[in-house]
Amino acid sequence: MDDITATAVGTPNIALVKYWGRRDAVLNLPMNSSFSLTLDESLRTTTSVMFSDSLAEDSLYVDGEIQNLNDPKNEKSAFAGKVIGILRSMSGVESKALVVSTNTFPKSAGFASSASGGAALAMAASEALGLKLDRRLLSIIARQISGSACRSVCGGFVVWKAGEKGDGTDSYAESIAPASHWPDVIDVIATISSAKKKISSSEGHTLTPKTSELYRARPGIAEEHVKRIIEAVRQKDFGTVAEITMKDSNSMHAVMLDSFPPITYLNDISRAVIYAIHELNNAEGTPIAAYTFDAGPNAHVITLKQHKNKVVSALRDIAGDGVVVAGLGEGPRLLSEKESLIKDGVPT
Repeated sequence: MDDITATAVGTPNIALVKYWGRRDAVLNLPMNSSFSLTLDESLRTTTSVMFSDSLAEDSLYVDGEIQNLNDPKNEKSAFAGKVIGILRSMSGVESKALVVSTNTFPKSAGFASSASGGAALAMAASEALGLKLDRRLLSIIARQISGSACRSVCGGFVVWKAGEKGDGTDSYAESIAPASHWPDVIDVIATISSAKKKISSSEGHTLTPKTSELYRARPGIAEEHVKRIIEAVRQKDFGTVAEITMKDSNSMHAVMLDSFPPITYLNDISRAVIYAIHELNNAEGTPIAAYTFDAGPNAHVITLKQHKNKVVSALRDIAGDGVVVAGLGEGPRLLSEKESLIKDGVPT
C-alpha cells in the first residue's frame, strides 16, 4: 500500500470535577464522572501518524526521543500502541505505524500531555486510516491511552460519563456547551514545578481506592459536583462554579493524602496559591477565581477575562514568571500536509 499520513493538534483539558480511581485499569474506566474545560492552543500537542509497508515495526517519537510503541515497560507508549492496534483492526490495514509527536509544555508535570497527545493521536491515526469516527467513538478510543484524553476529544465544557457497562461503551465524553457559550472563562496556569512526578497518576489511581478510608465517599461526592457544575455553567453562575471547583480539588487531594503510603502532589508553593486565591476572593467580596490542581503541584486558576490581571499578578507574586493564560478551545483538529512532522517517511 502507499504511505498514508495525517496530522492533528490536540490540547489539554483541566478538570473542575476530578476523577481519581479506576474500576477497570485496562480500559481506563473511572469510578466517577468528571467535568472539564478544554483549553485552546496556548498549550498543545501536534501528532503525525504514518502507516507504511516499508516500516519494520511500530515506533514513536515524542519530542525527538524514540520509544517503542509496544514497550510494556512504558505505560503511555504501550497504551498508544494499543490504540494504533485497535484502529488498524477497524480499518483492515496491517501496515506498521510511525508516530511523531511534539509538545509545547512539560510532560509528567501536571499539564495533561497524555490528554492532548491521546486526542491528537486518535484523530490523526483514524484520519490516516480513512475511518470516519464521530467524537463519541474517538473519545472511547482515546480513553485507552489516558483517562483524561477522552475529554480532550471534545471542545468547550465537557462531561466524561463514568458509565456502568463492563466493556466501557457507555463511558465517553461529550460537550455540554461549546467554548462560545461562555468565552470569558480562562485558565491562568502557574508552573510551580516541571519535574517528573515521583508517583505516577496510574499508580495513584490504584493505590488510593485500595488504601484510603476517606475514598469511600469520594465517587458520590464527585457525581453530585458534576450535576451541580453543569447547571452552574449553563446559567453562567461563576460563584457556584468557583466553589465546586475548589472543593472538588481539595476533596481529591484529601483522599490522596489519606492513601497509604500518602500521596502528596502539592508543595508549599501550591499551598501558597490556595491561600492567595481565598484572600483575593475575600478582598473582592465575591469569588472571582478558583484554584484546582491535578496530579501535580502546578496551579490552574479559573477566572473570567475581566479579572485576568488581578489573578496573574497574584500568581506571579508567588510563582514568578512561569504563568500562562489559556482560553477555551474546541478540541483537536486536523492539520494540512504541509504541517506534518513526517517528511519523506522520516521524522522532521
